[in-house]
Amino acid sequence: MINIRTRLTYQFVFLVTLILLFFSVGVYFFSKLYLEKRFFKRLQDRAITTTTLLFDLQQTDSTVLRLIDSADKVPLLNENISIYNDRTKEVLFSTNPANTQFHQQFISKLDSTSQSLYLHQNDYQIVAIHLARGNGSNWVIVSGIDQPGIEALNDLKKILTVMVLAAILLLGVSGWLFADRALAPMSGIIQQVNTIFPANMDRRVEHPNQSDEIGLLVATFNQLLDRIQQALNTQKMFIANVSHELKNPLTKINSQIDVALIQKRNPETYERTLQSLQEDARSLTQLTNTLLELANTSIRANTMYFEPVRMDELLWETKTRLQDWHEDYTVQLTFTDFPDDEEALITQGNKASLQVLLMNLMDNACKFSPQKTATVDFRSQKGKIIISVFNEGSQIPPADLPHIFQPFFRGNATAQSSKGHGVGLAVVAQVTQMHKGEITVQSTPKGTTFILTLSSLAPF
Repeated sequence: MINIRTRLTYQFVFLVTLILLFFSVGVYFFSKLYLEKRFFKRLQDRAITTTTLLFDLQQTDSTVLRLIDSADKVPLLNENISIYNDRTKEVLFSTNPANTQFHQQFISKLDSTSQSLYLHQNDYQIVAIHLARGNGSNWVIVSGIDQPGIEALNDLKKILTVMVLAAILLLGVSGWLFADRALAPMSGIIQQVNTIFPANMDRRVEHPNQSDEIGLLVATFNQLLDRIQQALNTQKMFIANVSHELKNPLTKINSQIDVALIQKRNPETYERTLQSLQEDARSLTQLTNTLLELANTSIRANTMYFEPVRMDELLWETKTRLQDWHEDYTVQLTFTDFPDDEEALITQGNKASLQVLLMNLMDNACKFSPQKTATVDFRSQKGKIIISVFNEGSQIPPADLPHIFQPFFRGNATAQSSKGHGVGLAVVAQVTQMHKGEITVQSTPKGTTFILTLSSLAPF
């Protein structure tokens, strides 16, 4: 693979070479046009001079023409002047009678409606001027080779070729140096990144100019490092909390088994021990199921099947299931501003995940309520479905509010008032994020309210 430095050099040389070739071809082309135009003007002057001698001064002596030629500083190479009469179809005069056939091949191209005609034949340039005098109609044909112009163009071509080749060489060297200088900050960034390891994730990449493109790239990379560091910290906290949550019931189970095996005991003691082991096993099962829900929610985020879900019906199903599992729980449903449009009750989502979300919110509210009661309010307005879950439990300290949706976070008041593992609200936050909704919490001395907002299928 070609590295960026080499690729930039190639692109720079290619682009500038195209520009040089364009200008070189333009210089050569317009120089050629200028020399041709200048030589045609000389041929035209020769034709006018010949016309003056033959028709105005009535001089046809070739000596006079030689005198005029001698006065020209740059004589015309292979000059030939002919006068052709349209009426008699004859060549009346020629400076080179032995070569009149050369001009005769152009007679068929003469157009009596034109005053002048410019032609090319190999290296020859030809000018034909139409003269209408009295009843006669004559053409003055002058031809010649612009040898100085040809030599000048050849010299110009050589000069341009050498200059373009030299420019390409110079562009290659300067482009290589330019690319090296432009990519020098990238080399420094690579060296800095190579020094960052999980043990020193607090380090960040530095760049002097934060406003250029490389500075923006460094800022984006540092933001990525912030997210990676946050993920690593969350992972460490997750592993530590899981280990702690699993260690306590497992240690308790082993201790009870060891005590029971030390000596034989009566059936009542074994029954109490088995009941305690059953309670610890249920706690482990609940923790395992919750962790599986959390993991599956993260894994299936991109492959989860979404369908229209009617949220009022799902609330009733979740309420019934929760109260079947916990007979001491009470869930009160209220429907405020119940809409007439059925689409206002429907959201696009995964039914199973949304049920887990609602189940965790209701279970959390009942668990921390002194009367084991949760009040759920359902509203639909302006294309949004708003579900509020309220309980009269103790106020959540303001310092704990920003952290309650983190896995395994449990405040001091929460840990003392109820059993749990601190994973349910983390599942709620993940499912809400997957459905592009919003979950907020408000806690006062009167109680705590979780507010879930989802988009409905109804237009605004």
